[in-house]
Amino acid sequence: MELPEHLNAITGEIIGSAIEVHRHFGPGLFESTYVPCMQQELKARGLSYRTQCPVPLVYKGLKLEASYRIDLIVEGDVIVELKAIEQLLPVHESQLLTYLRLTGCPVGLLINFNVSKLIDGVKRRVNTRAPDSACRPHSDV
Repeated sequence: MELPEHLNAITGEIIGSAIEVHRHFGPGLFESTYVPCMQQELKARGLSYRTQCPVPLVYKGLKLEASYRIDLIVEGDVIVELKAIEQLLPVHESQLLTYLRLTGCPVGLLINFNVSKLIDGVKRRVNTRAPDSACRPHSDV
């Protein structure tokens, strides 16, 4: 699926931000170290973002008390899940795809900082079921 140019530009800026953070620290730190650095880079690039966005769990129309938290939603359109792990597993990609489906965001990035070359730790996924609008991380929670 072809993404609109503005979404390609946003994901490019996010990946550029991650590369800058990775150049500074490299691999080997905890995810909690990379998150505020990413926030600073996004802010320096003039990108708006929200952190730890709740996504409620809705089962058969019933909103349950449990919810998930998305690391970052950038420009209201792009989900960013950050990791600092040995290797990305299929379950991490499934997590991103589920967040895309639950929020309606059109695109998501899964970024693992625990790699020698950051580009080897980046996966971009497109939500083929996304509506033609920005994602809605259920702010009514």
